[in-house]
Amino acid sequence: MPSQTEDFRAVFRHHPAGVVLVTATVDDRPVGLVLSSLASLAVDPLAVSYSLSKKTGRPGALLRASTCLVHFLSGEQADIAREFASPHGRHFTADQGWATAPTGEPLLTDAPAVFRVRPAGTVEVGPATLVAAEVLDVRASPAVLSGDLPHLLYVDRTFCSRPRATGAADEPAPGDTDRPGLNPA
Repeated sequence: MPSQTEDFRAVFRHHPAGVVLVTATVDDRPVGLVLSSLASLAVDPLAVSYSLSKKTGRPGALLRASTCLVHFLSGEQADIAREFASPHGRHFTADQGWATAPTGEPLLTDAPAVFRVRPAGTVEVGPATLVAAEVLDVRASPAVLSGDLPHLLYVDRTFCSRPRATGAADEPAPGDTDRPGLNPA
């Protein structure tokens, strides 16, 4: 009989989640990590939350950052998500399109939307840390604002592209699989 822990993991493994890439400059070095835990927290003041699984390595560095950039990724950016999902992936290479934001953080120039955030508080739960962060700046492309951009999701240990939000239910997506509306990216 499966344990509650196994059931818990299985439920979340099959729960689609949006994908963001969080970057910062810590100790004069760029650091980045793919997360699927970003959530809207408040609109007055603008705030988000996200969780980091441990206090060492890249998650630990992000916990020490005074500000971060949260890059929302499109369906076409699965390759960069895969690179940053691995500690041994290619991070911050010239061909990925990185620049330094005027505020000092690594900026993925073709990210469809970017929030600049400042951690406001944390809550430790076991080895994980929940971060509440104030949103200092919002930059979004017209395609994001109109819902016309394919979204990058993570489900069942796979990055998937979901068709654009507007009218997506009526249009078959190229490369549809047995998961309705989700295409392996």
